[in-house]
Amino acid sequence: MTSELNDSPFRSEPSARDTAPQFVLPLVVRIERGAPPARTDALETAARAVLVMLSDERSLGEGEWAQAMRDWQDARIRKVVRRARGAEWRRAEALPGITVTGKAAEVRVFPPVPLDGWPKELAKLQVSGTDLDDPEPPLEADRSAPVLWLNPDVEMSAGKAMAQAGHGAQLAWWELSDEERATWRDAGFPLAVRTADPARWRELTSIGLPLVRDAGFTEIAPGSCTVVADHSALR
Repeated sequence: MTSELNDSPFRSEPSARDTAPQFVLPLVVRIERGAPPARTDALETAARAVLVMLSDERSLGEGEWAQAMRDWQDARIRKVVRRARGAEWRRAEALPGITVTGKAAEVRVFPPVPLDGWPKELAKLQVSGTDLDDPEPPLEADRSAPVLWLNPDVEMSAGKAMAQAGHGAQLAWWELSDEERATWRDAGFPLAVRTADPARWRELTSIGLPLVRDAGFTEIAPGSCTVVADHSALR
């Protein structure tokens, strides 16, 4: 499955995917009072969490999460990021899923659930309140690893941007060969998330790289281009 397919889950136009049962991939970011993670760290950790879920043996073949993963990927690809702290985080950790850590960020990803069938422990969590900042400007991205470039003209909350970074990582994963996927996985899914400057964004969106067009369910207009996945293996 590639970003060029007409039935791509990352586009706003109606498609056959809309008639399938709809699922969502839940992600929960840990945001403790007084010690929130940096925004870029949270975005990169969320993107890696999606990749860890996609590549986990439980998500593949006859694994216990495999059917839910197939159902989710056959419909619109939805990801929702919620926040938790304290006892909320501990309850989330008790559910089946995978916790991925960054420099300081912690994100737990769960197997897909029906759009209206969230576990009560996750349904209680807030979507808003993920307005994170970077205390210092992020370092220049290491171009030897994939870079997920954000559209400089689209404003998003940190939670929305985390979901979009996850979309970009997923498109990159789909575009790679099995050998390239294995190499990326074995290296721990190194990647960077950065906001492109306008000139770079125009270039990146014109050379056929995997591009996320948001369906417009929340925050931004349908069809908005939000993320480009760039790596030498994708060119």
